[in-house]
Amino acid sequence: MKAATVMVLGLGLLAPLASCDRAVQGRVQGARSPWLEPVMKTASSVGRPQLVFAALLGVAVLGGPGGPALAREVLAVLVPANAIVEATKLGVGRVRPDGDRGRSNSSMPSSHAANAFALAAWVAWRWRRAVAPAVAAATLVAGSRVYLNRHFLSDVVIGAAIGVACVWFVLRWTRRGGRQWVEHGRFGRRPRAT
Repeated sequence: MKAATVMVLGLGLLAPLASCDRAVQGRVQGARSPWLEPVMKTASSVGRPQLVFAALLGVAVLGGPGGPALAREVLAVLVPANAIVEATKLGVGRVRPDGDRGRSNSSMPSSHAANAFALAAWVAWRWRRAVAPAVAAATLVAGSRVYLNRHFLSDVVIGAAIGVACVWFVLRWTRRGGRQWVEHGRFGRRPRAT
């Protein structure tokens, strides 16, 4: 009986969300403009998980002595974010706004938004002065997915929340039990005061 009640309440909460998603989708698709197409396609391409991981490999190989450490830090937040996104996609199986029904590539949540906002949150933690451009870039990537009709608004919002939450949890984990980023990004224990 409790499960049925929770399900009915959950569906009742999802109905307004779906209505809002459809309303935003209609407005965004109605406002598409030829001059914005290349901008949004480029932003969407930059946010592809494969490209993000390839860029990290480039940072690790070509980034000098600190490159591998930076790549490890970013991987520490992106790997759990992507694992959560992919598991959620399989579990939810939401059809994309453009009609794509592939369950493993479902609409909810957006991996582009999760990766973009995880990177923005990590940048905000690492380099405070870069917060505004990092958040602007993440917003552009996430917005491009709605603009290109690949995701609903709630998909990118939930993806962004997953990315930020993963950074928060990883940072808490590193601090818990005395761990911190030491020796160029490796996790370790803080030496105890003697």
